Amino acid sequence: MRKVLSNNLKLKNEMNNPRVLCLGEVLFDCLADQLGQKLEEVESWTPYPGGAPANVACALVKLGVPAGFIGCVGEDDPGNSLVKLLNDVGVDTTGVQRHATAPTRQVYVVRSLNGDRSFAGFGEYETSEFADTFLEATKLPQSLFAAADFLVLGTLELAYPQSAAAVRHALNLAEKFDLKIILDVNWRPVFWQNPDSAPGIIKEIFKQVDFVKLAKEEAEWLFGTSDAGAIKYRLDSVEGVLVTDGENGCSYCLDENEGKLPAFSVAVVDTTGAGDSFLAGFIAQVLKRGTQSLSDKETAKQIVAYASAVGALTTLKPGAIASQPTPAEVESFLGEYEM
Repeated sequence: MRKVLSNNLKLKNEMNNPRVLCLGEVLFDCLADQLGQKLEEVESWTPYPGGAPANVACALVKLGVPAGFIGCVGEDDPGNSLVKLLNDVGVDTTGVQRHATAPTRQVYVVRSLNGDRSFAGFGEYETSEFADTFLEATKLPQSLFAAADFLVLGTLELAYPQSAAAVRHALNLAEKFDLKIILDVNWRPVFWQNPDSAPGIIKEIFKQVDFVKLAKEEAEWLFGTSDAGAIKYRLDSVEGVLVTDGENGCSYCLDENEGKLPAFSVAVVDTTGAGDSFLAGFIAQVLKRGTQSLSDKETAKQIVAYASAVGALTTLKPGAIASQPTPAEVESFLGEYEM
């Protein structure tokens, strides 16, 4: 039986400890400066800090929730820049590991005319050569897990043997210290040397998680449906499922409450990191209101509406982290709408 988070800080959790741990990759998204161009047609790129778990950690801190990032970067200039950024934002970097020879990951991202992005490769390196794939299980700081409430995981590090072992160790530590576990499926075939192996590997860990967040295409890929209620019923053990669908809004099944919300109408500049901000908004609200609040239909809807607003506001500027909103900005934005 999993714990129910109260509205108050856990007794074991001091104010300076992260309440949420985000484990996975931090990297540079190199966004094409020319919209609507194919990879070989792009003339120039602008690097933006990213990586789904790092995006979630930064968004949480900006929403007032202490968060920590756990991952591995190279002993190189990009790695130094990313660690500095995390520290500048206020993310706890106790769990950041450094690799002496493997480079920090950079991902090339092409964008459509309306700002939607698609991943286009890693330049001169193979996907398995980057530092994030060498995250070591034995170096995960147990003290972070002892003080936290939530663990957020992506699936990209499951693609590599060493980092996959670290993910599984983190799951065990989360179980030991009774953390809520959220899995963000974050399906990116380009990260996998053998994409066909991904569904089985990902599905193995569903039984250990409490909440699952998927994009619509990920839901259909894994479950053959984007119906949040059907996915929750199929998984049986999870407390909630969130399915996002960009400009078409999102659906959810939290406790026994199912619903759909339309997307907020905003002038989209770049969708990078919007789903990560959505997830951060959801977690921030659950921590504020307590997981028991998800059993109330109207509260569940309000929590998802808040998450949607955080995601929408993140699309107003380029990059995933620089555009993340503050609580005041979210509240002001929500005040203009009635869901």
